[in-house]
Amino acid sequence: MEAIKVLAKILTNILTALYEPFGFSLLLSFFAMFFYLYAYEPSTAGKGWKNAIVTWYQKFKESVFFRKLFLLTFVTSMILFRTLLNRNLWLNPLSDVMGGWGIWETKNGEQVLITECIENVIMMVPFSAVVMWTFGEKIGNGWKKILWYSWKIAFIFSISIEMLQLLLRLGTFQLSDIFYNTVGGVLGGLLYCVAMKCSDEGKKASVKLDEIVIYWER
Repeated sequence: MEAIKVLAKILTNILTALYEPFGFSLLLSFFAMFFYLYAYEPSTAGKGWKNAIVTWYQKFKESVFFRKLFLLTFVTSMILFRTLLNRNLWLNPLSDVMGGWGIWETKNGEQVLITECIENVIMMVPFSAVVMWTFGEKIGNGWKKILWYSWKIAFIFSISIEMLQLLLRLGTFQLSDIFYNTVGGVLGGLLYCVAMKCSDEGKKASVKLDEIVIYWER
């Protein structure tokens, strides 16, 4: 029963962390892609707001890369909302540099469940996977290269967030955040590798099935 309660609280905290920034991130991603259109499609997007909306819709409908970029912007904004935009000011951001490694913390003599380390892993999984999916053609299909880029991107992104928290005094700078975020990024890259492998196997099976059908039709 105790394990079920712990899992239930972890799930509740994670779903809350995903739910809170959802509307804000969706709206921010929508407007962010307008800037993308003004930068790369100025001839059509820069002729009034009606033409801009029509261009946005057509681009979203026709361009796979535009949809990928929209999803990446959405995931990134959710992470930034969680780590920077929705944080209170701290007087001393370096007050707990070595904290946050476990899921239990002692407060007022009682053991309290803390799920930040799990959240730090989970929130970077979709980010890394979507980055690999968006720029997969440039990165390549080798699993070593994918995992390397996943690790590097997650590490740099996490370091950047922690440095901004330190400079802007938003939250606390913690080494555990960098570690767990990087682990989540690698898991996201691994998830992308598995998805690509399954996709390739599915395509091969489809081709073989088509060949069998053509053979029997003869």
